[in-house]
Amino acid sequence: MTRALPPAFAPILAAAALLLSAACGRTDLSELEVGDRIVTPAITGIDVEKIKIVGSSTVSPFATAVAEQFGAVTEWPTPVVETTGTGGGFKAFCLGTGPSRPSISDASRPIKSGELALCAANGVNDPAEIRVGYDGIVIANSKAGPDFDITKAELYRALAMDLPDGQGGFVPNPYKSWNEVSPSLPDEPILVFGPPPTSGTRDAFVELGMEHGALEDPQMAALRDADETTFLQRARTIRTDGAWIDFGENDAAVVQALTKTPTAIGILGFSFLEQNSDRVKAGLLSGVPPDFVHIKDGDYGLSRMLFIYVKRENLGFVPGIAEFVQEFVSDGAMGPDGYLLDKGLIPLTDEDRAAEQVRAAQLKVAPEDGAD
Repeated sequence: MTRALPPAFAPILAAAALLLSAACGRTDLSELEVGDRIVTPAITGIDVEKIKIVGSSTVSPFATAVAEQFGAVTEWPTPVVETTGTGGGFKAFCLGTGPSRPSISDASRPIKSGELALCAANGVNDPAEIRVGYDGIVIANSKAGPDFDITKAELYRALAMDLPDGQGGFVPNPYKSWNEVSPSLPDEPILVFGPPPTSGTRDAFVELGMEHGALEDPQMAALRDADETTFLQRARTIRTDGAWIDFGENDAAVVQALTKTPTAIGILGFSFLEQNSDRVKAGLLSGVPPDFVHIKDGDYGLSRMLFIYVKRENLGFVPGIAEFVQEFVSDGAMGPDGYLLDKGLIPLTDEDRAAEQVRAAQLKVAPEDGAD
C-alpha cells in the first residue's frame, strides 16, 4: 500500500512536475500527471483531482444535478457521477481509499453489514451516512396500457419463484396472466421489466413489496415464525421463467421498453415517473397513488429513504468533498423550493434536513488518512 500526499503538498508536486517537464522538453504545461493526480503547474499549482461518485440509478440524477451546480459555482471541478446500482456502488466504494477510489456512494437503501465489513477490510471505516430525501417504487406501464390497482399480496403471488401449496410444501409459480392472480387485475400476460439484483430498487421492492405480501399467506406467516431465514429466501426470490426480465440499472431504458410493450409493467423510481409522465403512468398500490404527498407521509406502501455515503478517509486527498456534501443537503438543493425537487426528489422534513446539514458540516479531514 502506498500513501497519497495530502493537498498541502500539491505545490511541491507541481514544482517537481514543472522541472520534470522542462527536463523532458515538454512545452505544454497546462496539465501534468503526478501519480493518481493531475496538476496544473503553469496555471494554479493546485490539485484538480475530481470527486468520484458511484451507486444508485435512482440517486444518480440528483447527484448529477448537484455535481453540475457545484462545478458551476465553486472553485472545485465538477464531480464525476457513475451509475452502477446501489450494490455495485458499495462494492467499488469499499475497495479502498485514495483519490483513485470513489469518495461517495449513492444508495437507495442503507448499507448492509457485509458491505461495511468489506469496507473495513480495505481501510474504509465508518463511512458517513447522509439522508437526502424520499422516493417511491412505482408500478408503471405505458399510458396506452391497462390500469393497475394491485396489492402486495398479489405482487408476491405473481412474481415469487415458488408458491406455498397450502400443505407445507411449495410448487413452481403457475400463474401466466394477471387475472389468474386476481380477477380484479387485467387479462394480460405477467411481464415485468425490473432492476437487477445489484440494484437498491430491487432490494427495496422485494423487501417492502414481496416480503410483506408473502406474510398475508398463512403458510408463509407460519414459516416466518418457524424459520425466518427460509421464509426470507422464499419470499424474496423472483421467478426466472421469463415473467420478470432484469433490465439493467437504467430506468430510462425501462421507460422506453414500456412504451413499446403496452401490456408490460415496469418497476421504477418515482423520479423517473415524474420525468416521463407523458409516456408512462403509475398503478395504484391498494388504492393509494404514488404521489408526492403519499410517499412523503408513508401512506404509499413502497416508500423508501435515499442516501449518500461519504468516505471520511478521502477528505484529506480529494478537495471539495465536504463542500459538495454541504451543497447536496442545502436548502437551495433539497429544501422545499430546492432545485432537486424539479428532478423528482421528495424532500425530508425541515427538522430532518437540518439534522443532515449538521452532519455534513461536521465532515472533517481525519488526522491520519491512508490510500492504496
